Amino acid sequence: MTNVKVFRKGNEIQGFTIKGHAGAGGHSEYDMVCAAISGIAFTALGALDGMCGIHEYREEDGRLETMLPENLEEAVRYKATIILEAMEIGLKQIEAQYPRYIRTICKEV
Repeated sequence: MTNVKVFRKGNEIQGFTIKGHAGAGGHSEYDMVCAAISGIAFTALGALDGMCGIHEYREEDGRLETMLPENLEEAVRYKATIILEAMEIGLKQIEAQYPRYIRTICKEV
């Protein structure tokens, strides 16, 4: 099971943590659910880097996380928020199709 926490301050996403492995594939099978989750998350991180200049994230075995810096210019924060909103939508679409393998929750910060 992959657990996704989306951190919000009011209506704005501030960051996220993704933990665990989906486990949808067998021992030697390719895990499409995990690959889809990773693809969406790393696309969001790439967009934060390329479009907003935000490079900070942490990756460990089975864990990926980032938080937006506090001191972002308003225009940069706006773009970053849209990127993270799109990521959340994609992850929730995966959850709707594969609820046994991914759970997404929001947490106020």
